Amino acid sequence: MIDPRLPKYQWGQHVKAAIDLINDGSFPDAPSDGLLVGAGGIGEIVQVGRHTEANVPIYLVEFGERLVIGCLEEEIAVL
Repeated sequence: MIDPRLPKYQWGQHVKAAIDLINDGSFPDAPSDGLLVGAGGIGEIVQVGRHTEANVPIYLVEFGERLVIGCLEEEIAVL
């Protein structure tokens, strides 16, 4: 069993995309492999969850009004 990794970031924190966030197929209204948010895009963590198989934190980050993306810690950075 993999020991759980504690979240590095908390709900309500403002973060920026550390890399370009690309559609992995989760957003049917956007082109596959299309850019969702460019590196440096600003967002706010609205929920902190956990990937059950990998046992790592997943952050739901709201970028703009209607774009919420699940991000790994490596994909975001605190402002």
